[in-house]
Amino acid sequence: MDNDFEQFNEASDILKALAHPVRLCIVKGLLMKGSCNVGYMQECLHLPQSTVSQHLQKLRNFGVVKTERNGLEVNYTIADVRVKQLIQVFFGEDHL
Repeated sequence: MDNDFEQFNEASDILKALAHPVRLCIVKGLLMKGSCNVGYMQECLHLPQSTVSQHLQKLRNFGVVKTERNGLEVNYTIADVRVKQLIQVFFGEDHL
């Protein structure tokens, strides 16, 4: 058995990041749309901006999403391609 647990820690972190319905919805939405800002997500999710931002921060901390600044607007995109594979397993190829 491989004693290098780093790969397991990394996989575990990604799974922890996705282990919430709102974060799963955010990630699935980003995969479908490509990128979007907090305001757009807030409208789609019908949640307060602060709640959406907290979930996005957790996704950023685990390396699932990244940000791109465009003037005053911050857009989010998926940072880890393995996330797309996980979402496809759960929701099917035709939903992305």
